Amino acid sequence: MAQRTIADIEKIWANVEGVKKLSDRVIGIGPVGFGMDALLTWVPVVGTVYTVGTAGWLMWQARQARATPAVLARMAAYMAIDTATGTVPIAGDIVDTFFPGQLLAARALQKHIEATHWVEDTEANARASGAHEQHLATVRDEPKLKRIVYLHD
Repeated sequence: MAQRTIADIEKIWANVEGVKKLSDRVIGIGPVGFGMDALLTWVPVVGTVYTVGTAGWLMWQARQARATPAVLARMAAYMAIDTATGTVPIAGDIVDTFFPGQLLAARALQKHIEATHWVEDTEANARASGAHEQHLATVRDEPKLKRIVYLHD
């Protein structure tokens, strides 16, 4: 398996941004946006397939970005609510139209990516060279950073 790079993580972030726009902001009216999720929820089966498909794809992207179990659980909860509401005729479709499940799940993943200090090395190499302490200092000094991920581990 090829080693991941920071460019791979940036691509994941950009792909997730695309899903946010497609799913929840194809049509924008002021601060309110509607996307494929809101439009397809009114088409029986198709809306559910779209929601489940994008949920699976977002979760796959999260796994590729080494998201923590807490982030995966939050994303799964948003997507489960979105899927469940869309399966209830009429009332559920109305709720699904206005509940931005993909948007919330995508934002959770993007926030997690932004809160990570990415290192293109193994932890063992960083510890051996003394760079691990520098990475820890970077995380301590930068308030938005919460964790270190060594991409070559």
